[in-house]
Amino acid sequence: MKRLFLSAAIFLAVVSCKTNPFTGKSTLNFYSNSQMFPTAFAQYDQFLEENKVVKGTSDAQMITKVGQRIASAAERWLTANGYPGYLKDYQWEYNLVQDETVNAWCMPGGKIVFYTGILPIAQNETGIAVVMGHEVAHALADHGAQRMSAGTIQQIGAVAGNVAIQDEQTRGLFNQAYGVGSSVGVMLPFSRSHETEADKIGLQIMAIAGYNPDEAAELWKRMKAAGGQAPPEFLSTHPSNDTRIANLTAWAPDAKAEAKKFGVTSFN
Repeated sequence: MKRLFLSAAIFLAVVSCKTNPFTGKSTLNFYSNSQMFPTAFAQYDQFLEENKVVKGTSDAQMITKVGQRIASAAERWLTANGYPGYLKDYQWEYNLVQDETVNAWCMPGGKIVFYTGILPIAQNETGIAVVMGHEVAHALADHGAQRMSAGTIQQIGAVAGNVAIQDEQTRGLFNQAYGVGSSVGVMLPFSRSHETEADKIGLQIMAIAGYNPDEAAELWKRMKAAGGQAPPEFLSTHPSNDTRIANLTAWAPDAKAEAKKFGVTSFN
């Protein structure tokens, strides 16, 4: 039985890969768009029904405007780099929700929410573009499906261990060690890598859309100043503010160079 579970995990890992067009790397992904998107769209609609969506304000209109520019820039990049039609199943939607939480998020397939609480940190249209580029990048890179795929592998490992270990006390110790080890050693670094990847992809897309990538590091400086005590990076799902600021500062020239390929040489 243990061999069966391990064989299943290895088989899934080998055959269920998808190339990330922005990095050229193969990614672990068991789930197709047709599996992920309908559920994500339904969950998004339910969320909107249960929360206060801000409509018709200048802030709400700006969220939509920036989102459309970022999505259009992503499509231009994908088409130019040999991925025409990559976004055919996506249904982009951008909503501002009344909530003081400093956050924004994107469901698989392009369903995006900004909370009003993040607007003071963003400050302006370019700040919104920094956040929007990051969230759109999560959708483009299939990070939601990758997280689910990694979770499936994690569950298979746990089941295999419990089947193989007969002694109840030893099984309990295994479950404790496996839970902590697989989370801190695998799942959290996996999540942080997604956040870093979304930062880099988002920076390029916002630049192609005409927004100044230098402002990304400035936004994260404001985020750091506004934030409270954060957990150590190795215990967090996200890179530290300092790591993000350093990365974004280093990547900004490359983002400008990428935008120049599309005729963009000046920025908002």
